[in-house]
Amino acid sequence: MNLPHPAILDPNDHSEAAVLRDMRLWFDRAVVGQNLCPFAKAVQAKQQVRWVVSAATDTTGLIDDLVRELRFLADADPEQIDTTLLIHPQVLEDFLDFNDFLELAEAAVVELELEGEIQVASFHPQFQFADAHAGDISHASNRSPYPTLHLLREASIDRAVAAFPEAEAIYERNIETLRKLGHEGWRKLFTPP
Repeated sequence: MNLPHPAILDPNDHSEAAVLRDMRLWFDRAVVGQNLCPFAKAVQAKQQVRWVVSAATDTTGLIDDLVRELRFLADADPEQIDTTLLIHPQVLEDFLDFNDFLELAEAAVVELELEGEIQVASFHPQFQFADAHAGDISHASNRSPYPTLHLLREASIDRAVAAFPEAEAIYERNIETLRKLGHEGWRKLFTPP
C-alpha cells in the first residue's frame, strides 16, 4: 500500500493563500494534532512561526530565499519569531533532488556563520527514510503537502529538549502513533470537515 502524503485541498489552486492553507492544515492536524513534534504546540500558540512561500522555480532562487530567511531569523527577536517554515512548492518536487539540496542548505548555514545558532530540518511530500519500505507509515512523520525547509533556533531546541523528558524517544513514539493511526487514519486527518 502506498503511503498518501498530506492532501492538497485543491490541486488546481497554486496560489500562495492555498499553499499556506494546506500547510497550516497539515501543521494543525498532523504536527500539533498528532503531537508529532511536542515542541510545536507552544510556538503555534504564541504565534512564533513564520510562514514563507518561496516563488523560486530553481535552486538558485531557493538558495537566495533561504539565505534571506536565515538572516531574517538570526536577526529577529526570538519572542516574536522562533522558527521559520520556508515552503517551496515549485522547486525540488523530487525527493532525491530535495535530499541532495539539503547539503547546499547546510553550507549556507555555515557560510553565514550560523552553525550552532540555526539548523535546517526538512519536510517533503515524498519523504522516505532509507531503512523503511516505500509504503511504511513511518514516512508520514516527515511528509508535508509541499517541500519545506524548517529553520530552527538551536537555543529553542535545547530548551525544548531540556523540558521534554526522554526527547530521544520522540521518533519511536511518533512511529507508534502513526502505526495506530494507519494509512486510512492519516488520510482522514486531511479530509475537509
